[in-house]
Amino acid sequence: MTDKNMFDETFPDGKQVGGSHYKKFVIQPWTFIRKNNLNPLQANIIKYVCRYIAKGKPLEDLEKIKHYCDLEIQHLKEKYNERKRKN
Repeated sequence: MTDKNMFDETFPDGKQVGGSHYKKFVIQPWTFIRKNNLNPLQANIIKYVCRYIAKGKPLEDLEKIKHYCDLEIQHLKEKYNERKRKN
């Protein structure tokens, strides 16, 4: 008999530590994030959008999504204002 977890180290994308809330997706959030070169704020938004219903604390996760969106908005505004000052 083969241990079904024996390939976890060789194929870590198929492994999830601490739950199964991402397992139902065709594309794992982390794979999507990496392949699209998303920044950390975008990555957190993607992760929380994917899990907020399944993880058990939907309102808390939605608040986190809002918070990360607000941080990204602030960052973009600062970048825009910095470029504007240089021109």
